[in-house]
Amino acid sequence: MTVAAPANTRLLWLALSMTSGLGPTRVRRLLQHFDHDLERIFRAPLTELEATGLPAASAQSIFERKSLSLAEEEFGKAENAGTQIITPDDDLWPERLNEIYDPPIVLYIKGDAALLAEPAIAVVGTRHPTPYGMGMASRLSQDLANAGLHILSGMARGVDSHAHRGALAGRGKTVAIWGTGIDQPYPRENKKLADEILAAGGALVTEFPVGTFAAPQNFPIRNRIISGLSVGVLVVEAAEYSGTRITARCALEQNREVFAVPGNVTNKQSWGPNTLIKQGAKLVATWEDVWEDLPSDIKLTVAAKRPPANPSATETQPLFNYQQFSPHEKRLLAVIRQDEAIQMDELIEKVEQHMSPSEVFGALFELELAGKVRQLPGKNYVRSF
Repeated sequence: MTVAAPANTRLLWLALSMTSGLGPTRVRRLLQHFDHDLERIFRAPLTELEATGLPAASAQSIFERKSLSLAEEEFGKAENAGTQIITPDDDLWPERLNEIYDPPIVLYIKGDAALLAEPAIAVVGTRHPTPYGMGMASRLSQDLANAGLHILSGMARGVDSHAHRGALAGRGKTVAIWGTGIDQPYPRENKKLADEILAAGGALVTEFPVGTFAAPQNFPIRNRIISGLSVGVLVVEAAEYSGTRITARCALEQNREVFAVPGNVTNKQSWGPNTLIKQGAKLVATWEDVWEDLPSDIKLTVAAKRPPANPSATETQPLFNYQQFSPHEKRLLAVIRQDEAIQMDELIEKVEQHMSPSEVFGALFELELAGKVRQLPGKNYVRSF
């Protein structure tokens, strides 16, 4: 049975988060000064508040109860958005966040808040992945979800989106941590993905107030939560200068496991994971590479909650079961790769001695319907498994 913090306590936490000029670090210092007594903070005289080193505007907002007024208004907005707010005093508050240097003050959550306390792997990477990066993010997330781990990511374009979709394909739970308000899905085209995450029993999480738009500075800030909620961070593809590097650095600072999928050394998107591997990150080719490095207590927790084996589940199916394909489909699959797209004209040329263009089109159509081949812009094709 979960226990929520008293409503007035949650209101006080929210009031601190709504106070201009106060971030998580200043709030923690303020709490230390007042012996972690929230009510004392809001009863304190202005001079004492200013003496703690608060900016004058912040101290005045607390003293004049403007912060409390904003918090009451924010609670109404959150309720209208179908969102719950949890604070460090709530039983639902994930203990892992208390281990990081600057944990958030409040969290806005849609969906199952209990997931935040359960073992999860963060899967992160570039917004512009190669076909190989898309495939690895999706496949690894699907396999890890099948193994019983939750998948965390930021629901951005690229690797993040493929990680969430992979977890859904693996019939697992996935949590999206946003850099916007809970009513502001970003990017907009991922609104459907957000709905699918909730429908599958997952959750959407943010520390930003309702209505917060997609300001660039908010996304690096939220990355510490992605890594902080996880037991390990898996980097798929990332360029030299990217937000993924921030998440990986946060993971190292938070004493989380760091995993990386090696990539083509000539591709700039491989710089991040390849550099992390050189610096000691665990090289990952399959989900087992992640699993074997997890602490024993995490493995036991996941195994205890893992559902009974399902013969129809993806994990029991052979990865390359070519018997299910027609001869024409097998011939195309021998040419279409998972890590590199091939253009339609080039594909026809490669198989023209064995197949007519109409047979190529027909076999491609069947493979796309079966989800085995995916078409990219420009009539480029990649294998989906």
